[in-house]
Amino acid sequence: MASDHFTFRAACLADTDRFGAALAQLLPDGTTVCLSGTLGAGKTRLVQAVAAACGVNRADVVSPTFVLCHHYAAARRFNHLDAYRVRDDDEFLELGVDEMFESDGITIVEWGELVRNCLPPERVEIQIEVLGDTERAFHCSVIGDCAPQLCDELRRQIDS
Repeated sequence: MASDHFTFRAACLADTDRFGAALAQLLPDGTTVCLSGTLGAGKTRLVQAVAAACGVNRADVVSPTFVLCHHYAAARRFNHLDAYRVRDDDEFLELGVDEMFESDGITIVEWGELVRNCLPPERVEIQIEVLGDTERAFHCSVIGDCAPQLCDELRRQIDS
């Protein structure tokens, strides 16, 4: 039986990049990822790593805190949302998130826990825990059947 959770301890920024690259390789098209963690935990850094592995120039990926949403098209379609400054669920839904969630791209929502009622019932949730200046623990959980083998595949790829 597949595991529905996995924790990866990143000792440095390069490890965060490695985790992001593994996610990009293993996330099925159409997957929504909810990122949560304190300010400065590394949510945008992880998004940059995933985006770079999808063929997006890392320098083009910035936090959408004020614009709320960025779309990227490269080797894979990629949507990057930030719910930190969203007033309520209605404002979040006005961004057209339903269309993004149903697209064949990867959609990552920073501060997704703030709009949990709007998220698809099947998603990947990653809680980022700050352990030190650059050390992080990424607690990854699969909700529903969107990526049933993801945690086991991440464990195999990261541990090898």
